[in-house]
Amino acid sequence: MGSYIVGGVPTLEEAKIILEEGSKLNPGPWVEHSLYVGRAAELIAKEDKELDSNVALVLGMLHDIGRRYGVTNEKHSLDGYKFAMEKGYDLLARVCMTHGYLCKNIDGICGKKDCTVKEREFIKEYLENIEFTAYDKLIQLCDALALPSGFCLLEKRMMDVVMRYGFNEFTLEKWKVTFDIQKYFEERIGKSIYSVLPNVKETTFGF
Repeated sequence: MGSYIVGGVPTLEEAKIILEEGSKLNPGPWVEHSLYVGRAAELIAKEDKELDSNVALVLGMLHDIGRRYGVTNEKHSLDGYKFAMEKGYDLLARVCMTHGYLCKNIDGICGKKDCTVKEREFIKEYLENIEFTAYDKLIQLCDALALPSGFCLLEKRMMDVVMRYGFNEFTLEKWKVTFDIQKYFEERIGKSIYSVLPNVKETTFGF
């Protein structure tokens, strides 16, 4: 996959240590959610000829690592980006930044705007100067497939996020993009994403 991929993410063992450290600094359901995002990314990537399932697993596990610094909203993406860049993991840093901005819109995040004006300007400029890769899209999708209790229908997770953070003028657009990404990967792997994720029905419907 090239030196960019190899150097861009920690090893799986390193990722486990980083996530464990994060869970001690800021315990919460984000840790279990992250583990399921990683597993979903791994399973979908295994069906995709162009993606490395180990890289996908690590990216999913650590996409929310900015939460190690405490309870934040939009700021966790920037905190994760800075954390990964300081360690030299440029691909991980990128996914920390992109996973919540499916529409590349700085105002698309629901809930509290807890970045400074300068920080928001940095995020805005960053998003404007990149094109989403398959890895970006994969973690964006898997973030919407995983509750702390397991894999679920996209619609279940969408409602979960809205119930916690609220609905804004960009929410519908974000949902549409999510379904577009679902279609993108289903065309790439030639099957439903749900066919490779275990216990979706049980987690979604509670039986």
